[in-house]
Amino acid sequence: MNNQEKNKTLIKLTYSGLMAALCYVGYAIFPAINAAGTKIHVGNAFVVLGALLLGGPYGGIAGAIGLSLADILGGYAQSAPRTFICKLVIGLIAGLVAHKIANISHNHPKAYLVKWSIISAIAALGFNCIFEPSLKYVWYTLLTPDAEKAASAIKALVAITTYTTIINAVINSAIAVIAYLALRPALYRLGLFGEVDSTSLHESNA
Repeated sequence: MNNQEKNKTLIKLTYSGLMAALCYVGYAIFPAINAAGTKIHVGNAFVVLGALLLGGPYGGIAGAIGLSLADILGGYAQSAPRTFICKLVIGLIAGLVAHKIANISHNHPKAYLVKWSIISAIAALGFNCIFEPSLKYVWYTLLTPDAEKAASAIKALVAITTYTTIINAVINSAIAVIAYLALRPALYRLGLFGEVDSTSLHESNA
């Protein structure tokens, strides 16, 4: 690994730490609403944002650390391992769609970036609506049996089409996409991530 690659990795790790802090703030500080078995908060928006800006692994790890820490400090340490897994998966899916399928780290028209950042956010958060209660059910059925909590997980899984789940996904998707589209041009002009070369930036700004 040459010095340029080392510097890029260091920068991404630094920004991953920042995204982890934002994930924590989005869950632990901002007001949250509990309704119909689901909690509406904006922590997931920063997991997706991290994946859009930094790539799936960095965004996923940032979200996993930030939101697991929110669980631990909020008195829900028993939920932290599941939170870590779920948020890592959100980041990996958002990053996979955004960077491996759509290649949004390269030069594209703004309409293309809008479309694929929305698709990436919806794919990640939509999958999480099913994955999180499913993991909870398996957790409390096989790993640490608890019939009441397993039943709660099933109830949440059945309720994934309720308005609260839809609102949660829509709010977090909107925040992530808007923030990404606002931050991307400035961050790339500063050369903080390096995936887009100067020629591409010049063309995209023309």
